[in-house]
Amino acid sequence: MPSCPECENDLTIEMDEVEEGDVVTCDECGSEYEVVGVDPLELAPVGMELDEDDEPLEEDEEEE
Repeated sequence: MPSCPECENDLTIEMDEVEEGDVVTCDECGSEYEVVGVDPLELAPVGMELDEDDEPLEEDEEEE
């Protein structure tokens, strides 16, 4: 059973029902992870990726 990287609590995931793109939430700390692979199971933190159209702000740039 996979563990939450934030709090190391076991994540409750139904392996036979999970699909790529599903989001799982840690019951202990509330962190959310997207399923990016199912065989083997791969999880990525939600919100860590930018869309292709988005560009990260440089450190010296400010939002207007």
